[in-house]
Amino acid sequence: MGSEAKRPAVRIVHEQDVVARMRGTQDRIADAITAFAGTMAFVYLHALWFAVWIVCNEGAFGKGAVWDPYPFGLLTMIVSLEAIFLSTFVMVSQNRQAARENVRADLDFETNVRSEVWAVHIGRSLGVDPVEVERRVQELLAENRARMNGGTAPPPKQS
Repeated sequence: MGSEAKRPAVRIVHEQDVVARMRGTQDRIADAITAFAGTMAFVYLHALWFAVWIVCNEGAFGKGAVWDPYPFGLLTMIVSLEAIFLSTFVMVSQNRQAARENVRADLDFETNVRSEVWAVHIGRSLGVDPVEVERRVQELLAENRARMNGGTAPPPKQS
């Protein structure tokens, strides 16, 4: 057992962990509301609610059951307020998603830098010429950009 090699400390940061630390109670509430508002259950519930409201206020259950006669001003106000709040919750969730994308981009950048540093050190240890590798990388990137822009990539140069 005494000959076990000590494992290097590798720092792996998961995006979900970082985002979870950033997420408060208000964010969880906004996410829950937005998640429910984006379901068919929400649509069905509202269709039922509107139908019952309109049927009751058209006098189907007698004049005593009418509390918001046509043109349903109270219903209109409630629906408008709900739309305002729902749009706000959606914007809160979108802002959180943008923050999550920023965290992901930062972690990706950190991982890319770490990989590049390791690759350079390993390449030097193996006697690989980093200038030649970078020249080839630039050629491949140019070919890829040309393909992405709808053009055809130039034929690879013979080394």
